[in-house]
Amino acid sequence: MPIQTPIRGLRSFCVASKCLSFKHAAAQLFLTPSAVSHQIKQLEEQLGFILFERGTRSIELTRSGKHFYQSIQPIIHQLESTISEFTSSQKNKTITISLPEFFASELFIPRLNEWSDKNPEVNLQLQTIKAGDAAVQTADLSIMLANGKPNASIVHELFPMRYVAACNQELYRKLKIKGHEALKDTPLILHSSRPWSWHKWADHVNVHDFDPKQIIQFDSMYGVTRAAQQGLGIALVPMPITKTWFSEQLLVKLFDEELNTNDRYYLIQHDNMEKNLELTLFSNWIKATFAQ
Repeated sequence: MPIQTPIRGLRSFCVASKCLSFKHAAAQLFLTPSAVSHQIKQLEEQLGFILFERGTRSIELTRSGKHFYQSIQPIIHQLESTISEFTSSQKNKTITISLPEFFASELFIPRLNEWSDKNPEVNLQLQTIKAGDAAVQTADLSIMLANGKPNASIVHELFPMRYVAACNQELYRKLKIKGHEALKDTPLILHSSRPWSWHKWADHVNVHDFDPKQIIQFDSMYGVTRAAQQGLGIALVPMPITKTWFSEQLLVKLFDEELNTNDRYYLIQHDNMEKNLELTLFSNWIKATFAQ
């Protein structure tokens, strides 16, 4: 019975051989380091020899591993090129993009007709994710919010985030004259992935004796902004992604001070895009439309 070697294991081996790191290989392949390690371990068991010398913080190719990489890498490259060429030759092309749900609803979808009108022959599949969740591994492109540059092969920064205190107009009229004292007797709203953001904002603007009456957390940024728009309290909302809420006067900026953070949106490109014209054009459109 012939041995069936998984193509994924061979690709994981080739990527790990180039960067000599399971962690970096996992980032490029959108897998976990343990998944990459497991695939390569299975490959070693099938081959009957060790491919990597594993250290505490690094890996090195064995002599047999180097010979195997030199033999298998051109084959894997040719296979990927053939698949890419075959895919690009199909009439109905589909691009899959993974992106945060709030980015999708507030920025991406309102501008998407600019792309779709000019490229009606390209199908799009949008896969939205909640803040803090991992990007979809099967996506052709990914947009993600991260505190620092993601560890991936090709990363483009789109724009940084800053946070402002906002409420609806009715609450604004009641609270504006109180200044920072309004923080003591008004519920404060934030995203559960950033539970200390109000405290960071207070430290940044030198609010002394910051002791909020109540903090309400939501697991979605839409929930945060919607609660503020309904008058539940004062919310820390991200700019510029919520600019439509302000332009339509659904929210009003209560204080001038803003909290700048390392939070940024990034576009992550995957390997082998150079022969996929539609994917390259779509990536360039995203950068031209959303990058600051």
